[in-house]
Amino acid sequence: MTDVKGAMVGGDRSLNPSQQEDPDLFVRVAERKPNGGIVLRGCKAHQTGNLNSHWMILMPGSKMEVADKDYAVSCAVPVDAPGITYIYGRQSCDLRAMEPGDIDQGNAKFGGQETMTIFEDVYVPPEYVFMDGEVDFTQRLVERFTAYHRRSYVCKAGLGDVMLGAAATVADYNGVAKASHIKDKLVEIAYLNENIAGTAMASSYGGKATPSGNFLPDVMMANICKHNVTKLPYEISRLAQDLAGGLIVTLPADKEFRNDVAGPLLEKYLKGKKGVTVENRRRILRLIENMTMGRNAVGYLSESLHGAGSPQAQRVLIQRLFDLENKKRLAKHLAGIVE
Repeated sequence: MTDVKGAMVGGDRSLNPSQQEDPDLFVRVAERKPNGGIVLRGCKAHQTGNLNSHWMILMPGSKMEVADKDYAVSCAVPVDAPGITYIYGRQSCDLRAMEPGDIDQGNAKFGGQETMTIFEDVYVPPEYVFMDGEVDFTQRLVERFTAYHRRSYVCKAGLGDVMLGAAATVADYNGVAKASHIKDKLVEIAYLNENIAGTAMASSYGGKATPSGNFLPDVMMANICKHNVTKLPYEISRLAQDLAGGLIVTLPADKEFRNDVAGPLLEKYLKGKKGVTVENRRRILRLIENMTMGRNAVGYLSESLHGAGSPQAQRVLIQRLFDLENKKRLAKHLAGIVE
């Protein structure tokens, strides 16, 4: 969905797709075949996980005008279609994945990747074309998709559960789990995290069926959910780092622990609570580091802020949907105001 201009990567954000100096800054139909097939040119940015997929579905990223007809395109494309080039993004601490051992990676089992996906004369047969030039429907399509997508950010509550578990574990390993202020910070993490989950559930619960039988989530609550996600994981991460202590960023590398001289010294001086191994303490610290500033901070923090639209995108929808005039009528009625 995210074109390079719309993704704040390139182009002039004050101009519509058809007004850009380079016509390929939004994915467009460069050619229409007699059989109804189309040929695509352009680039999508910040594509998370498409290298793990078999197909991708392209969509316009914003409302289009009549002059933008060639950019009002939605279709399905195999990820290995001829003419597609993927350029892999960089992540904080990504070179650790190439080092021996698994401790310093923080999470050696799971990760993600983001690519720029470039289309150079990619042919799409007519049976995989869903929209071609119907500009009148672009705004509705974008709003409906983003409602699903913003409600789906309940996934960050799952990551928040991991953060809560990691914060509680490191507090336990440090021997401070019973302190009142530690318990209070853990309660705060749980409170913030359940706000994300609750608004996502409310969006689904308030969903309504369309005439076709598809269900749409409640758009207001979907945007409230995503707006929570742009803020609350950052506070959860701050609290987790608070509980972890400064060792989260000064912990020596795994190879130092395997060194004949440094290893025994580190084992002696980094010992935590009795019964807790230094290795386990290192592992939980590296997990918190990984999720709050390392490779998986892409998915937990940066994506929380910008994925499915940055905070202002949700605020625009919230302003459009909160029915201010009706709220004013209610207040005036209770106040006895007659105009």
